[in-house]
Amino acid sequence: MFLCNNPSMNFKALIIAPLILLFALNFVFAAEDAGTESGRTHTQTGNAFTDSITEKEIDAFLRTEYNRSATFYGELSLMGGMEFFDQLKVKGGISLGRTERQTDINTFVRANYMPFSFPLGFTLAWIYNGIPEYEADMHTILPYISFGNSRAGISVGMNFRFSSHFGEEAQFESILSFSGYLNFLDTESLQVGISAGNFTDFYAKNMGAFSLKLHAIVNLDNNWTIINEIEILQSGADGLATNFYGFAWRGGARYKW
Repeated sequence: MFLCNNPSMNFKALIIAPLILLFALNFVFAAEDAGTESGRTHTQTGNAFTDSITEKEIDAFLRTEYNRSATFYGELSLMGGMEFFDQLKVKGGISLGRTERQTDINTFVRANYMPFSFPLGFTLAWIYNGIPEYEADMHTILPYISFGNSRAGISVGMNFRFSSHFGEEAQFESILSFSGYLNFLDTESLQVGISAGNFTDFYAKNMGAFSLKLHAIVNLDNNWTIINEIEILQSGADGLATNFYGFAWRGGARYKW
């Protein structure tokens, strides 16, 4: 259902999916530029798609990890998202990582809907993790519920995962997914806090494969944000060695408009 017998076909096809949002953002830029020409403003174009967008963002991150099973060279990720009517947010991204023995290809697409005046949201995400050298494919469908604000929040859902290695038949698992965060410093310009859980944008791991993060988010202005994270996580063999803990650093920037 989710996997084909040719791993290279999976990788080439699945990398395209999250990039749709980036092409959509390019379309938005073009529409706004066209609206500005000839003295027309964006709100005067009458474009139902662009007029419904209330926020857009692009993220770029670099990550490095201490991993006992292999020398980790680093990971680069790029994400893009759009918000519609202040309620529906769609986001996707692609991440490429490299060790001395393997390449990690990770993608995701998710939609978050917040229909109420209080901070309760419903999210549906699709995550793909692949290792071409081991013919490994992992597809995750992750619906979850979130409740929180800028100070604290929690998310709980169910991870429906299909995984295959060396071209074997896909195996299905259902796993409880959870995450939470607490900002003990929460101002307009700076947020400092901790978070823990067993899933992120690009990964949905086993029940016991959780990580703990210390994060600092600096809002430079209304558009630019700098993000840094230090993470303690299960390392070695991609988290399969549950008795060993490594650490990672991730840093990057987000642009909103």
